[in-house]
Amino acid sequence: MAAAGGEPSSHNMSDELFQTFISEVKQIEKRDSVLTSKQQIDRLLRPGASYFNLNPFEVLQIDPEATDDELKKRFRALSILVHPDKNQDDPDRAQKAFEAVDKAYKLLLDPDQKKRALDVIHAGKEYVEHMVKEKKKQLKKDGKLLDVEEDDPEMFRQAVYKQTMKLFAELEIKRKEREAKDMHERKRAREEEIEAAEKAKREREWQKNFEETRDGRVDSWRTFQAKGKKSKEKKNRSFLKPPKVKMEQRE
Repeated sequence: MAAAGGEPSSHNMSDELFQTFISEVKQIEKRDSVLTSKQQIDRLLRPGASYFNLNPFEVLQIDPEATDDELKKRFRALSILVHPDKNQDDPDRAQKAFEAVDKAYKLLLDPDQKKRALDVIHAGKEYVEHMVKEKKKQLKKDGKLLDVEEDDPEMFRQAVYKQTMKLFAELEIKRKEREAKDMHERKRAREEEIEAAEKAKREREWQKNFEETRDGRVDSWRTFQAKGKKSKEKKNRSFLKPPKVKMEQRE
C-alpha cells in the first residue's frame, strides 16, 4: 500500500531493501562458492575470524532459509574443499578451517541453536530498519530530504551484516563471561568442599587421638589422686603425732 502522495510506505521500502539484501547475499554466496581451497581457508582464518565465524550461515556461505538438504550438500562440498587431506601443503591451517566448517554445520543441525542464530540475523535486520526510520524521522523534522545512505541496497546490506556480526560478538562475549563466572563459582565451591573435608578429617583425627589416649589420661589422673591421698595422710599423721617431752635436766 502506498503512502500519501503516491510514495511507497517505509514498511514496504524496508521489505524491498531486505529482499534486495538477500538477493545480493545469494549472489555473493554463488561467487564465493567457487573459491579455491586456499581461498576458502584464507576466508575462514582471516583476521577477526573468531568473531566472523560465530555466524554459522556466514561460515557455510548459505542462505538462512536454506533447506536441510541444501545445508547438507553445502557442508559436504565445503568440508571436502578445506579438508587437510586435500591441502597437504598447509595441513594445520586446513584443519582449523575444517573445524570451523564442521562446528557451524553441527550448530545448524541443532534446532535450538539454529533458531538462536536466525533470531540474531533477524534482530540485526530489525535494528537497521529502526535506525533508518529514526534517521528519516529526524531529517523530516529538520525539513531535509529523506535520503539516507542505507537507501542504497549495498549500504543496507553492509549495515545489516555489520550489525549482525556485532550481535553475534556481543552474545559470545556474554557467554564467555558467564562461563568464567560459572568456572569461578565451581572453583570456589570445590575449594570450600576440600576445606570442609580437611576440617572433618582433622576433627576425626583429634577424636581418635582423644579416645586412644583416654585410658592413659585416666590412669595418670588416678595415680595423681592416689599420690595426693597418700601425701595428705602422711601430713595428717605428722600433725596428730604428740610432741616430744623435753626432759628437765637435774641439778
